[in-house]
Amino acid sequence: MNPYIHITQGNGGKQTQELIHNVFLKYLNHNNFQLEDSAKVFIENQKIAITTDAHVIKPIFFSGGDIGKLAITGTINDLSVVGAKPLFITASFIIEEGFSILNLQKILESMKKELEYNQVEFIAGDTKVVPKGEIDEIFISTTGIGVLLENIPTGLGTVKEKDKVILSGTMGDHGASLYLLRNSLDFNVDIKSDCNSINFVIQNLLSSCKTIKIIRDPTRGGVATVLNEFVRNQNWGIEIWEEKVPIKEEVKGVCDILGLEVFHLACEGRFVCILAEEEVEKAISILKNFEISKDSSVIGEVTNRYPSKVVLKTNIGGKRMLDMLSNEILPRIC
Repeated sequence: MNPYIHITQGNGGKQTQELIHNVFLKYLNHNNFQLEDSAKVFIENQKIAITTDAHVIKPIFFSGGDIGKLAITGTINDLSVVGAKPLFITASFIIEEGFSILNLQKILESMKKELEYNQVEFIAGDTKVVPKGEIDEIFISTTGIGVLLENIPTGLGTVKEKDKVILSGTMGDHGASLYLLRNSLDFNVDIKSDCNSINFVIQNLLSSCKTIKIIRDPTRGGVATVLNEFVRNQNWGIEIWEEKVPIKEEVKGVCDILGLEVFHLACEGRFVCILAEEEVEKAISILKNFEISKDSSVIGEVTNRYPSKVVLKTNIGGKRMLDMLSNEILPRIC
């Protein structure tokens, strides 16, 4: 491993995994904790979930949201996917000298709206201002606390052959939107980030479906990276059916022109889940009732034919390996 941190180690893909497993876990692996979006802990018989996150997106305002909305939805989503009801959030703000008070107010207003919508309380905060040039505008770090619901995902250890994979909505909207904005590319297309909280969708799903094995939101590294995290060191794999994957034509067109792998583009208001075949119709019916998951689809299934692998069955009938993100598409995506 390179003795110095490289930008690719923040991409959520292979290089990030190597950094976590080869460096961080040597020092901070408490009781072999699971590498999920939130930690599940027990305090005096109370089952709670805790998550922490940092938000450094560039630009801080984008089509579909801003760094404030992203900070709240990202924290809420990380609690939701482990089966927790979000209750409290704290945040620390590191702000560059000279930053616009008006822009700060816009960011705080976005945070307030998301907190109110999700019925989550903001309970503590901290602010630091650093000299101009020492950071880029504003960074926000958050911690979220929630209580585990009665029914939570049963875990990767319960996954079996023929279980189905569901994607809750169109893929790659956030990554494509940020890529165009960051590179000042005008393709005359309207692509908005999918930045949204998935809290209520998941709560409804878990209250009705009892065979959900795992849920994850595909942020950095996209859907391909999440799927590869699922199959890591497993005696089963996943086959994805390209024709079933919901992708907006505008996003597909941008990827074709720029040579981007859409499965590696970040999402900020979607989730991937694995559940038993017998509950698929019920799950899709629930998801279709929500605007943010109306395009949900069964995109593949678990198979024993490809242990520890994710294989894409293409639209023309061929098959190819779908690996996790390697190297960097776009740093500071969230």
